[in-house]
Amino acid sequence: MEVLSNYQRKKIDESNDEDFYSNPKFVYHLDLNFRNYLSTVYKNEIKDCSTVLDLMSSWDSYLPSEKTYKKVIGHGLNKDELESNKALNSFWIQNFNVNQDIPLESGSVDFCLMVAAWQYLQFPEKLTKEIVRILSNGGKIIVSFSNRAFWHKAPKIWTSSTEEERLKYVRKVLISNGFKEPRIIKKFNSQTFNLFSLFKNDPFYCLIAIKE
Repeated sequence: MEVLSNYQRKKIDESNDEDFYSNPKFVYHLDLNFRNYLSTVYKNEIKDCSTVLDLMSSWDSYLPSEKTYKKVIGHGLNKDELESNKALNSFWIQNFNVNQDIPLESGSVDFCLMVAAWQYLQFPEKLTKEIVRILSNGGKIIVSFSNRAFWHKAPKIWTSSTEEERLKYVRKVLISNGFKEPRIIKKFNSQTFNLFSLFKNDPFYCLIAIKE
């Protein structure tokens, strides 16, 4: 089911996403607290010997090393980053804002991960239907994000929303396109003090939903 209007899909920078991501970015876009907590979520949620799909991935998938995986498949827009991701057994390149069809067989994936990625989707409804198609019975999607983004590449639905509204938006797309009511995790780490600054750690938002 369509959730967004054409206006909500628009971005400040409508140039080809593949151009923006053509140069590898070997940096962490999320702080250590976020990354560690996400790995803990994966440790608790992902069953051993599962096939995992990391959509819109990069050079690190944050998967716990103590788990065993049948296969980890990656997707993204930068070949150098994906080749450097040691967790991946295979990967492919695709711009989901141009083509939302996932080139995998129906029911072939057990867990689908999206980290700091949903905020760039202009057509999340069709992509969500595709994720449902490729997930096995009882398969899960785990969507996580913070309050960071390349804002010029995020659609208006994201840039004009509060953090709480973003959770509601992702939830609505999921339950409108084939997932059960998601479990929502919100974690706000305390401020950290050092000799140079007082700063807040990245907030952690996560939706975990089972295929309908």
